[in-house]
Amino acid sequence: MGGSAPRRDRRLPVETTSFVDRRGEQTEGRELLARARLVTLTGPGGVGKTRLAARVAARVQRAFPDGVHFVHLAGLDDPELVPLAVADALGLHDHSVVPPLDALVDQVRERRLLLVLDNCEHLLRSCAELVAALLHGTAGVRVLATSRHRLALTEEHLLEVGPLPVPDPDGDLTGAEAGPALTLFADRAAAVVPGFRLTAANKAAVARLCRRLDGLPLAIELAAVRMRVLGVEQLLERLDDRYRVLTAGSSAALPRHQTLRATVDWSHELCTPEERLVWARASVLAGAFDLETAEAVCADGERMRPQEVLEAVAGLVDKSVLGREAGPDGVRYRLLDTLRHYGLERLRRRAGEESAARRRQREWMQRRAADCERRWFGPGQREIVARLRADQAHLRSALDFGLGAPAPGERLAGLRLAGTLWFYWHACGAPREGRVWVERALDANPGPTTERARGLWVSGLLAAATQDMAEGLRRAREARALAGRLGDPAEAAHAAYVVGVVRLFGNELHAALEHFEDAVARGPVPGQHLSLHGLDQVELACALGFLGEADRAVEVCERARRRCEEHGEEWVRSYVLRMLALAHTVKEDWTKAACHAREALRLKLAVHDITGIALTLDLLAHIATREGAHEHAAALLGGADRAWADIDRARWGSADLNSLRRGSEDRARGALGPAAFEKSYEKGGGLGLEELVALATEDEQPRPPGTVRKADGRRGSRASRSTPLTRRETEVADLVAQGLANQQIADRLVIARRTAEGHVERILSKLGFSNRSQIAAWVTARR
Repeated sequence: MGGSAPRRDRRLPVETTSFVDRRGEQTEGRELLARARLVTLTGPGGVGKTRLAARVAARVQRAFPDGVHFVHLAGLDDPELVPLAVADALGLHDHSVVPPLDALVDQVRERRLLLVLDNCEHLLRSCAELVAALLHGTAGVRVLATSRHRLALTEEHLLEVGPLPVPDPDGDLTGAEAGPALTLFADRAAAVVPGFRLTAANKAAVARLCRRLDGLPLAIELAAVRMRVLGVEQLLERLDDRYRVLTAGSSAALPRHQTLRATVDWSHELCTPEERLVWARASVLAGAFDLETAEAVCADGERMRPQEVLEAVAGLVDKSVLGREAGPDGVRYRLLDTLRHYGLERLRRRAGEESAARRRQREWMQRRAADCERRWFGPGQREIVARLRADQAHLRSALDFGLGAPAPGERLAGLRLAGTLWFYWHACGAPREGRVWVERALDANPGPTTERARGLWVSGLLAAATQDMAEGLRRAREARALAGRLGDPAEAAHAAYVVGVVRLFGNELHAALEHFEDAVARGPVPGQHLSLHGLDQVELACALGFLGEADRAVEVCERARRRCEEHGEEWVRSYVLRMLALAHTVKEDWTKAACHAREALRLKLAVHDITGIALTLDLLAHIATREGAHEHAAALLGGADRAWADIDRARWGSADLNSLRRGSEDRARGALGPAAFEKSYEKGGGLGLEELVALATEDEQPRPPGTVRKADGRRGSRASRSTPLTRRETEVADLVAQGLANQQIADRLVIARRTAEGHVERILSKLGFSNRSQIAAWVTARR
């Protein structure tokens, strides 16, 4: 099937300060992208390549139906992970056994999108290989790269990003246009000296200063911060002193490099000793980081205590060394790549400092990962997912440091971290990358340890998730045997779960049934993670359902659901609910099946379980055709196919899933006719995940004439409806009455904010109201 592609999330960097227009470069960049499939922005560090790329991408995004996707490569050091990082930025979750780059090309073969690869210079070969594969294997993918060096591909068109033009300070500066360099300085100076502006009295001095800084945006920004304590003339004089000191000892350096180095050096010297130390130690943090991470990495209990880190961070933010941005868990901070490399250089001047900082980072990531694992079977899973995704660059750095260290203890710590993250790799759609790290960790730690036993079953679980069933079974059996020798019942139980899963999906149904019946009857062993024990019950219900024992499957699921609800757990519960939907489908109780499937879908969106979303959409489409809602079913099929395209075109190679899909389509197409089916199918295929889940869980789909679904899911006559609102609109109205804003409503119901806004607008329209207070009064009166 075809289907129009939905617009994807842009994920372009958020601009936290004003952007001084580079109109000429923006226009040239757009024109190059219109006629070339690969455009590389080149130029020295600090010249503004990243921000220009983001601006150009934002201006052309309407030309790309599948969106613009920004890939941050600065914090990535492993060339093997480049295709996986790109797939992650594109929202793709490949579960096949083909090489990652081949899978990536296949998944985007029919898409029209712009890929922005930022900071390619340290990964030139792998970036060039990736871009070449995309250019040769697709027709609608274009690439905008930023790099200090070209990618050296024949298709490459270069756009040299130069410094900002600076007017002659001795020329006529009376014109209205100050120019971008002077405007940038004035804008940043006004941020620290309220009321500062360019005047006839200071314009020449500012021009002279910007010329001394060679028009480099980063240098201008760093210098402007000093306006808090210096005037323009004083700033110029002191900068000249710094420049002479630097060039006297480094005459071989390129002039612009000397200028930037002089400015950064001067900014460093003007920092307090504590700020310099935090700058250097925080340079091991490749991505955005929160204050807790800064304290853990920068404080050593000797030269710096945790309570001193906050003051140093605040000072570095004031000096524009650290950028401040919003994160999923509050404020985060980021070092610009140029300033991070400067800090690393400073850190490496002191023997052992870099290793010590990276060790503290690895230990902190282990503590954070272990805490997330402990809390995983409980409330707050979506926050855990968001935090770990935000920490992805730090997790990679910690794993890379541990596994690359010569000391056996460090390598074992790397294996421990990789194993602790099993739930992240498995639950959040990252089995490919997880398998890379776990296999690398196992190779580095051949000894018989508890960490290796865990690593083996995690490797088996991830292998099974990527359809490598034979390897999954081999690793799981190896893990079970090692755990048995070590006397570790928890890891043995975890390994046994993986053995059972492989049997279940290898169609050894009776063996799988016996296996999971024993596991559930035994109950959780000491130390066994409750999520995996919960999944024992899910797999037992699955085996029962496949064997036609739907009533027993329902009993198992109901017990598991109660356990999940007691703990406030959502991920396992989403699987339990989907199994309940399947069991009721076997019983042909379509109403209950649809109710459970919709609830499962909301939870799967909350924890970003893409595979679960696709599976549940297929099931809901099947149920809809059985209920006679063929138009709705066609839309769900379009959305399901689009979701599967982000995972695996072969639907995990399952004959049962493909048969279910074909049966649903045949019924919907037969009832609607080809034209009407395609129209609804295209509608579903054109939605993003949040909109698609909103469509699937909304109770407005067409029903057979004369019937309507009540709020409890049963059918009734239209005359029995006591409100003009749908079930979902009634939920939204209740939340409005509780005083929740649209974003809070969206968070509570796991829908997009614009979807929540649409519900509120429809409620106002249906009830003839003009404000939210009237909705609240109406809800209160009905109660």
